[in-house]
Amino acid sequence: MLDYLYTSQYQMGGIVAISLGQITDQNNERYTHAVFMRFQRKGDLLKFYENPFYLKVLEKHVMPHCHGLINVDYEAEVEDDMLPIFRKGEEFNFGEEFVLLISFVDSALGGPAEDALASLQKLTKEFPSLIVQLTQGLNFHPSNKEFTHGIVIRFRSIEALEIFFGSSEYKDMWRSKFEPITQKTLALHFSVNPIGTEIM
Repeated sequence: MLDYLYTSQYQMGGIVAISLGQITDQNNERYTHAVFMRFQRKGDLLKFYENPFYLKVLEKHVMPHCHGLINVDYEAEVEDDMLPIFRKGEEFNFGEEFVLLISFVDSALGGPAEDALASLQKLTKEFPSLIVQLTQGLNFHPSNKEFTHGIVIRFRSIEALEIFFGSSEYKDMWRSKFEPITQKTLALHFSVNPIGTEIM
């Protein structure tokens, strides 16, 4: 299943980068796997959902083993350089992908929510030895109203993830900026290893 999803980037246009894997820790919602895809344009993402090849992969290789799935889509910018955009190079070959889906209270959308996200982004830049990249944004997926925002952080290792989330800087930031305005969160992470060496 993971191989078919991973190598779909070679069968369809518009996919800039992809990472996926089995979720490391158990979660209350019992999700087992996660997929992160980056598209060059919003239009490429919309075409992807309707692509016959992708729909065939879902039908034959995902849904027979899947009891439920959730999609979150958001727009974000990264450093204007080939390696960060395409997530290539030694820094992106391995690591731990952290995915946080979050629902802010309605009154926080805009000012307080954006302030919280900006605080998280600023904090991650203070830990370059632990974090390779962060992207985050407002969820615009039409069928998912459960979460308002998505956040993806690539850590250099599982140990780097644990150090960051165990730091007093992160705990203080979360307690002061996120907790007062957060309704619900879903946090997942998975190990990134090279897969999909054959085109399926």
